[in-house]
Amino acid sequence: MVLKEKSRGETNKKDPSPLKETESAVEEKDTDGLDSTSRETDIASLEAALEAEKDRFIRLSAEFDNYRKRKQREIDEFKKFANEMVFKQFLPVVDNLERAMASAENNQDIETLLKGVKLTHKEILKVFQDFNVKPVQAENQLFDPSFHQAVTQKETNEVPENTVTDVLQTGYLLHDRLIRPAMVVVSKSTGNDTDKPEEK
Repeated sequence: MVLKEKSRGETNKKDPSPLKETESAVEEKDTDGLDSTSRETDIASLEAALEAEKDRFIRLSAEFDNYRKRKQREIDEFKKFANEMVFKQFLPVVDNLERAMASAENNQDIETLLKGVKLTHKEILKVFQDFNVKPVQAENQLFDPSFHQAVTQKETNEVPENTVTDVLQTGYLLHDRLIRPAMVVVSKSTGNDTDKPEEK
């Protein structure tokens, strides 16, 4: 009897009851269900966030495209009327030229015509000054290829060699930028020292 009871006890230890097995299976199934639901929730959240970012990107792209088009219109408008002030200031110059030409046709007085031309030239230089356009200093200056364009050379010992003796066409600077070099004649030594000016 003792042996049979012992054997029955060992059997009970080795073989758990069907109730416990069922409870364990239900717990595992519930855990799997929770994990699956959590994953589905995470995926849905990520999809929603992705959709929101897509919408944001589309909005930003549209805003940038509108900004680019607006700026391009402003640039085109600026280019169209950028020189308006310059032309306005040249209108009196044109008026003076027309008056000078009319005066020359009705009056053969050369002095009157010359006076009108000089006045016009003066007004043009004033417009240049208003827009920071300055003539290049060239005459009696040492030749500088950065600002001068040598057209020819002139043999002389009256000035140091490589000096600008004549200006054929005035050069101009806009602020500090060269917009046209001065066309000049540059001195060249004759090789005869007797013609050199005496040094003081």
